[in-house]
Amino acid sequence: MNWKKLAVGVTSAMTALALFGCTDNGQQKDAQSQSAASNSEGGNTLVVSAGAVADYVKENIGDFEKANNVKVEIQDADMFEKLDALSLDGPAGTAADVYIAPYDRIGSLGSQGQLAEAKMPEGSEGNYDEKDAKQVTYDGKQYGVPAVIESLVMFYNKDLIDKVPATFQDLEAIGKDKRFEYKDEPGTNVGFLTKWTDFYYAYGLLAGYGGYVFGENGTNPEDIGLNTKGAVEGIEYATGWFKNVWPKGMQDVKASEDFMKKSFSEGKTAVMIGGPWEAAGFKEAGVNYGVAKIPTLPNGKAYQPFAGGKGWVISSYSKNKELAQKFLDWVSSEEQQDKLYNKLGEVPANLKAREKAMKSGDELTKAVIDVYKDAQVMPNIGQMAEVWVGAENMMFDAASGNKSAQQTADDAVKAIKENIKQKGY
Repeated sequence: MNWKKLAVGVTSAMTALALFGCTDNGQQKDAQSQSAASNSEGGNTLVVSAGAVADYVKENIGDFEKANNVKVEIQDADMFEKLDALSLDGPAGTAADVYIAPYDRIGSLGSQGQLAEAKMPEGSEGNYDEKDAKQVTYDGKQYGVPAVIESLVMFYNKDLIDKVPATFQDLEAIGKDKRFEYKDEPGTNVGFLTKWTDFYYAYGLLAGYGGYVFGENGTNPEDIGLNTKGAVEGIEYATGWFKNVWPKGMQDVKASEDFMKKSFSEGKTAVMIGGPWEAAGFKEAGVNYGVAKIPTLPNGKAYQPFAGGKGWVISSYSKNKELAQKFLDWVSSEEQQDKLYNKLGEVPANLKAREKAMKSGDELTKAVIDVYKDAQVMPNIGQMAEVWVGAENMMFDAASGNKSAQQTADDAVKAIKENIKQKGY
């Protein structure tokens, strides 16, 4: 999903720059110019674009500043906007030295020359596994240090069901429970919902049946596995829910997400698959919810969504790369990862800190870690951008009956290959 943002990144950056150039806020311009001057000279200032974790950094940065005799300027602007603007801010001298970035942006930014190579902190052996390392690696080069992990999870309403679903057979039983019939469409049921029209949500199903994006662990774009026998079987299984269980609105690529969250928040849906970012909204709505690992698929395999999260990266334009690496060493330490988790609930990438978070007793944390174990690293090559476009209507075409599962899968793969060829990767 973040790759869609990447596709319009340059346009967004140019628009943002144009708007900034027209602003009357001279003080903001002067402040950025001063920051740029500090960066261009190296100096004792390190600029960190920390996005949503800025409050944590501000609260704990004092020790780092003292130890390194440096002043850290912390930016809390939108993470995606800052990354989209890097290609323009860098040459202009207004870029930060360090950014927090989603894993699915690190490979492309590194391959474009926007990021400097980084390294794992000294003495951190055993703090990260192979999956974590792959998240910040592109073409054999490491462009960051893992910060936090994410994955899809299963939410369930404790007031509506007594037993946590462990298999999709359990979900099928809920989908037949008359308590969850959708009154506006007789014969349909909203006991279990998820947004399978969105490829990001559907991939865990397809992968669990044996589908894959690119061969050779996501590095071979000539081998696209979204129309394999397994992937088609996964599409056929999902189609059964769309045609035989869910209301027609679940086929709507855009509106289905709002429908799903509203239905769960109002106590009409017992179980849904969603992102951990949904938890705050459900809590605010007063839902007595639980969170658990996504149930085992009908074929006995684990649901295998994309492994998500964020890492710390260094701008290739930074004049303070050595100091920036020290920041990466500091912020990824077990101590700081503990503090980040305790402050914001972000699940640590550092394995030692992650283990402690797992023992905290928090259901959401445990669910994220459990699903992440089975999750697949999203291919971080540039061709992945074309997968989002090519697979966008794949599930809808099958669910609506416009095409067979095999035809919609074949057409999606054809579109992806044609787009890759046209873009000249």
